[in-house]
Amino acid sequence: MIDVDGAVFRPGEPGYDTGRDGFQLAGRHRPEVVVAAAGAADVRAAVEYAATRDMPVAVQATGHGLAVTAEHGVLVSTRAMTGVRVDVAARTAWVEAGTRWRQVIEEAARHGLAPLSGSSPHVGVVGYTLGGGLGLLARRYGYAADHVRAVEIVTADARPRRLVPGDELFGALLGGGGNFGVVTGMEIGLVPVTRLYGGGLYFPASAEIVAAWRDWTATVPDGLTSAVGLIPVPDVPEAPGPLRGRHVAHVRIAHLGEAAEGDRIVAPLRAAGPVLADTLRELPFTESASISNDPEAAHAYAGTGVLLDGLDPAAAFGLADPGAEVPCIVQVRHLGGALAGPSPALVGHRDARYVLHVVTPLDGRDPGAVRAAHRSLAGTLKGAGTFLNFQYGPATAEQVRAAYDPGAYRELVRLKTAYDPANLFRFNHNVPPAG
Repeated sequence: MIDVDGAVFRPGEPGYDTGRDGFQLAGRHRPEVVVAAAGAADVRAAVEYAATRDMPVAVQATGHGLAVTAEHGVLVSTRAMTGVRVDVAARTAWVEAGTRWRQVIEEAARHGLAPLSGSSPHVGVVGYTLGGGLGLLARRYGYAADHVRAVEIVTADARPRRLVPGDELFGALLGGGGNFGVVTGMEIGLVPVTRLYGGGLYFPASAEIVAAWRDWTATVPDGLTSAVGLIPVPDVPEAPGPLRGRHVAHVRIAHLGEAAEGDRIVAPLRAAGPVLADTLRELPFTESASISNDPEAAHAYAGTGVLLDGLDPAAAFGLADPGAEVPCIVQVRHLGGALAGPSPALVGHRDARYVLHVVTPLDGRDPGAVRAAHRSLAGTLKGAGTFLNFQYGPATAEQVRAAYDPGAYRELVRLKTAYDPANLFRFNHNVPPAG
């Protein structure tokens, strides 16, 4: 029996299915026990229960970044842990483990501040940040992981710890994902942003538009973060008229500046081809989700991310062939700026210039075949490494190693061996202990 304030579910009991499900429907956890934690004490009790029985532990808040499904073991669901507390003077927010970015965006905005959130406000703060966190303001401020002030975590010995910069395990958590325990709370830095110039330009998809975007990124200031997505828009009534049934290039832009300045910077890109739709405008940060319009409904998908030193437009466009046996939505994000700066976080390959990720909605397709196709496609690129935040589904051992600089990976293995020698936390992009 696990003594918790939340709920405990076992297979066949009411609440078990709800407790184990998340946003990603390509896989489904099948644990022996689901602990729906109400707070940090429940997390500690769940980890202690698992550790004394040599049971592996999985963690899930929203389930967007599901890496590996838990077969047996204990699943700790943190979705009910949603507290947010803003310290205006310190420009920080304390967030509990199940908090989504939307909650932080709204609370921070009351005080003229914003978090380093990503394209979707429905994603969980903690999982996103532990993987690095590549957000809308990334080129100005860096990764979300770079701005973490403190982390509270329960490690494999069921010990609650508070970690701050300078502590041995602190940097390994930020970039190392969920390899070292269950995070119960995190103090994150906020930035003085209330408005930005953002939105999208839609063109007919072509290698020429990708090349124009690539060349344009060499001219933009660090306050502008952008991406280009190659997307087959379905021929359905819900699709916007100018885009319906077309293969489009969607250039997504977030600029820390006024509309007049943004228009001036974007003018060369607007002239690169026929614009099918233009949604660029000055907007409050609370509406930043409109830049990408990521889907909110749970669905099944697979994907992978590759860091690049340079971008071959023809190769990127070739990956997005709508008629391919495994069709892919391709997105390339511009890196550099503050992303290349120093940080205690072990986010690898900071000198990469772009990250390319491919996503395929499964829609009845075999997940294993799709992931194999993605690995093959990624292998055609001259990649600098893997970006695990965009690895949707299991990663190979080689892909995990390739996410880090060699010295950083050796440090992760050393710390994993010291803090989790039994690999209790292995339902993730796993860094196994030595020996």
